[in-house]
Amino acid sequence: MIEFIDAAVKAVLVLSIIAAIAGFMVYLERKILGYAQRRLGPIHVGPFGLLQLLADGIKLFCKEDIVPSHANRFLFMIAPIISTCAAFISVAAVPFLPEFYIGDYLVRPLVADINIGILFVLGVGAMGVYGPLLAGLSSGGKYSLIGAARATMQLLSFEVVSGLSLLAPIMLVGSLSLVDINNYQSDGFFSWLFFQQPVAFFLFLVAGYAELNRTPFDLLEHEAEIIAGYATEYSGIRWGLFFVAEYANMITLSFLVSLLFFGGFNAWGFIPGGIAILIKVAFFISLFMWVRATYPHVRSDQLMWVCWKIFMPLAILNTFITAIVLVF
Repeated sequence: MIEFIDAAVKAVLVLSIIAAIAGFMVYLERKILGYAQRRLGPIHVGPFGLLQLLADGIKLFCKEDIVPSHANRFLFMIAPIISTCAAFISVAAVPFLPEFYIGDYLVRPLVADINIGILFVLGVGAMGVYGPLLAGLSSGGKYSLIGAARATMQLLSFEVVSGLSLLAPIMLVGSLSLVDINNYQSDGFFSWLFFQQPVAFFLFLVAGYAELNRTPFDLLEHEAEIIAGYATEYSGIRWGLFFVAEYANMITLSFLVSLLFFGGFNAWGFIPGGIAILIKVAFFISLFMWVRATYPHVRSDQLMWVCWKIFMPLAILNTFITAIVLVF
């Protein structure tokens, strides 16, 4: 019973904190994009525009939830819920911080310590593809249908690359547990898997950008081509849920990259482990926004060409070379 209560409290805390951070990231991204493009971003609502978050939230909750008359009503309404649930469930196996004590009670900032943690995160996260897919198919519009087709093409293709890219690091560690992967890098700065597997890091990061539909890979909702893609017919809070899921996935991916390749929550010199991993996560979240501000869009055929003819062979070759090194 105590274990159940402990897991439930952790789940509620993780859900609340990530949802709050995801909301703040919308404001932060608008400010960073404004700075990069010599604009001000939000400034009028509250000090430094901070209350713009509250204003946007009220607007989304109060806007009419329109369901097109020609849409499949059930699938149309459930699609954004699928995306959001997949995004939040996938964080259950992510260890966010090192263990610490509150009095005599040991707190483990991990909802579920399972021995296939990385497989769980990737598997549940991949279920999020059904959100854009069902949204586009059920809307009954041509732009939405194109967005759904691109979702299937892009997200499933880069799932293959992200999975293959992690085979080599997993072979080195010998475990699928994110806690074990973190502990493998506990011998200092040069024990980070980034130095042993730079190719795997690059492939996993780029594949993550593509899977999260982030610029320059936002082909699912490319405004210049297909309006808003799979989300064209959505309004109000259902439209907002898609983007809550996107920002929650950004946080999860930033934690994953930090845990897999950059020492996780191990102490970083004189910096405690808990602070170290937050610095790394903040850097990768900022990198998401920097890339959006600077890189142009790519065409869908270019993206698929890079995926299948460059990234996938590179991932297989990296795994093959790692296997040879481990054997000999």
